Amino acid sequence: MDLFESGKVVRVCAPMVRYSKLSFRCLVRKYGCDMCFTPMIVAADFMRSVKARDSEFTTNSCDRPLIIQFAAKDAQTLADAACVVAPFSDGVDLNCGCPQRWAVAEGYGACLINKPQLVKDMVRHVKNQVEKPNYAVSIKIRIHKDLRKTVDLCQKVEAAGVSWITVHGRTPEERHQPVHYDAIKTIKDSLSIPVIANGDIKNLQDVESIHQLTGVDGVMAARGLLANPALFAGYEYTPLKKRGELFPRLSRTGDSCEEGELLDLRINAYHGFDSQPRPNSITDMCPWHTLSRFDKIHFTGGNTERRVLGHECIHTQLRAAIRPTEMTLQWTAVALFLYVEIGILVILCLPFISPQRWQKIFNLSIWNSIGHFWNKGFLAMIIILIVLFLDAVREVRKYSGTQPSKEAMPSMYDHLHMKLFRAQRNLYISGFTLFLWLVMRRVIMLINQLAVANNTSKALHAQTEAANQAARQYMEDIEQLKQALTDDAEGRNHGQKNELLRKEVQKLTEELKISDEALKKSKSEVQVMKKQTESLTKEYDRLLQEHQKLQNQTEIGNKKDM
Repeated sequence: MDLFESGKVVRVCAPMVRYSKLSFRCLVRKYGCDMCFTPMIVAADFMRSVKARDSEFTTNSCDRPLIIQFAAKDAQTLADAACVVAPFSDGVDLNCGCPQRWAVAEGYGACLINKPQLVKDMVRHVKNQVEKPNYAVSIKIRIHKDLRKTVDLCQKVEAAGVSWITVHGRTPEERHQPVHYDAIKTIKDSLSIPVIANGDIKNLQDVESIHQLTGVDGVMAARGLLANPALFAGYEYTPLKKRGELFPRLSRTGDSCEEGELLDLRINAYHGFDSQPRPNSITDMCPWHTLSRFDKIHFTGGNTERRVLGHECIHTQLRAAIRPTEMTLQWTAVALFLYVEIGILVILCLPFISPQRWQKIFNLSIWNSIGHFWNKGFLAMIIILIVLFLDAVREVRKYSGTQPSKEAMPSMYDHLHMKLFRAQRNLYISGFTLFLWLVMRRVIMLINQLAVANNTSKALHAQTEAANQAARQYMEDIEQLKQALTDDAEGRNHGQKNELLRKEVQKLTEELKISDEALKKSKSEVQVMKKQTESLTKEYDRLLQEHQKLQNQTEIGNKKDM
């Protein structure tokens, strides 16, 4: 860009989420800012949603030079987004330095400094696909702990054709530690393209000292500009041309941004401004986290028509249309009460706490002491919630009855829709709170009734068990009596049978005695026969021996005759 060819230090407004929007950019350009960055825009969402494009990117003809910063992790997505914004901007910047955890987890921001090839491809895709001549492509990085990796990354993207590099002189893990200006100087000395230094630029003296220390071609300020938008012009605080005039006149088509054309929005936050000491800076009057919520303000002829896209700034005249702070606190208290009711109902419905245990808790003496006040408080809370519910119904009917034309009165249309939304929200909160309040009272009563029913059921069950036990005992006694009567009748028949049996036993005893005598006689005869057998055996053995002797003598005689 021609800015870096002029030889002076380029002064840059940093990309700041929610802050560096159109109104803020137009303000800092009046006070010496040479180039502005938009807040970081996620390229994928920007390409996917028309609503995202309309809300995230606004500009006008005096908002130049303008750099659109994208967060991307895909080369083609970044190139597509760059082609969309190219007609309305002077360049795109790839965010390689955001240290927020959500960005790193999604593959955006500071994690890209560890992917030099991907960053190189994204730069090359944008350079090749954007057809606008001299369209700038830059990257904004943080440094590595090992500076050689940072230098290698910068040299690779330089070879890919990057226009310049913005270096935030801290590592992704560092937040408010001192900036490593020596690292920025090393990076600058290793490159032939412009380098912008970022980090702790708080006044104009810092701009000059950092330029002398590092030799960079430009400096970028973020928090310093938030505290003092006139920082680059050498002011210690932003001068106020007119009392209460903060916002530049920005038409929808953005035809003019002259310093004299300022929208007179009185600051209600400073009542009696003439009697108040002058604030040190414009941020003391209206913090930029509220100013940045204004995207576009439109004028129609001599009458002022304020079109505010986004949330209302509570420090302007629009605050008069908003409910007092007490109402906000009131509905906050009602919402808190609603959450307390939900929590109590959840606790009361826990399955492992029995109704009997809840009944013991409810029967504590502390509840008896506050029982009188509890009944009055219960009725008072019902009345309060009914009043709030009826008030919310009234507001819903009020703001839903008349709907102005969105084309003719856009600011009034948006305002009424916001009021209608709040009224509906209050209606839901009050109605649901009243319903849960009655439900909670009923649940407590049901728990007590269930505990009483359970206790009664247990007592009846115990009585039933005792009656059943007595009945079983009576049945056993009756069975025993029946058995005794049966045994007595049978006993008489058994007497006669026993007499016959005794006679039979005596007869058998006599026969047994006779058999015993016969057995003894047989045993004696057996003994006699056994003795006779033994004598016969001995005689037989003697005869065998004599026979053997005779045989032996015969054989001897035969041998002699031979």
